[in-house]
Amino acid sequence: MSSPLKLTVGEVHIPEDSDFRYFKSLCVNTEGWNLEASKNQTTVWTKSNELSDFKMVKISSVFTDVDSATLYDVLHDPQYRKTWDLTMLEGVDICAINPNNDIGYYAIRCPPPLKNRDFVTQRSWLDCGCEKIIINHSVNHTAWPSKKGMIRGVSYLTGYYIVELEDKKTQITYISQSDPKGNLPAWAINKLTRMFAPKVVSRIFKAAKKYHSWKAKNRPDFKPWLNPEQMMSILPRFNPADIISNDKLAVSTDSVEDEGDMIEADFKDDDY
Repeated sequence: MSSPLKLTVGEVHIPEDSDFRYFKSLCVNTEGWNLEASKNQTTVWTKSNELSDFKMVKISSVFTDVDSATLYDVLHDPQYRKTWDLTMLEGVDICAINPNNDIGYYAIRCPPPLKNRDFVTQRSWLDCGCEKIIINHSVNHTAWPSKKGMIRGVSYLTGYYIVELEDKKTQITYISQSDPKGNLPAWAINKLTRMFAPKVVSRIFKAAKKYHSWKAKNRPDFKPWLNPEQMMSILPRFNPADIISNDKLAVSTDSVEDEGDMIEADFKDDDY
């Protein structure tokens, strides 16, 4: 049995092998998960958890003629992400912790009547050849307090597990265990995630198909996620004094009362 996850919201922690094994076990095991949808080699699962009222979501899909290395690059490349991630408002690499860990800021566009959300997370990655893992969890950085017009969300554990299969196929599994904060009803965010997450996976597949031609014209040798000397030379170094505890985090004062009055008819699939 995999060891319990040691990552804690608000704390910078270099994941151990047991943390990555735990995340992999969540991706490959279905015990305790409820199957919500299955179509065209893509499955959507949900699972209740003890951290919040919002269900953990797992989306798994099999891609043909896309290798794991390309998917890994697509998920890492911040410049390419701007071309395919339609929900991203802003993405910033804040600092480098070590060659396999950094801290970043990510703001997402939410369709009305929802307010936009942002996250500050520690991202960690592991490349084992045919298996690759990227995970993140929320931390609080003094240089990136809550912004007006944004609601600061919390990622307990979010990430991707990529594994190569036979016959030029690759399986990608995305897991999200997060809390969007505000006063968004649990039923609403659970429905929103089930609608939105499969679209993200589909966009990743389309982006992967175009990545090589794009990268050939955009700094083809610049891949800091594969070349630690590149990352450590361009990003500020991590300073533990910049991390503040959850109880000292400034919370957005923007009103979110309108979100609590939503009804199911407010959700339109075309908005996502």
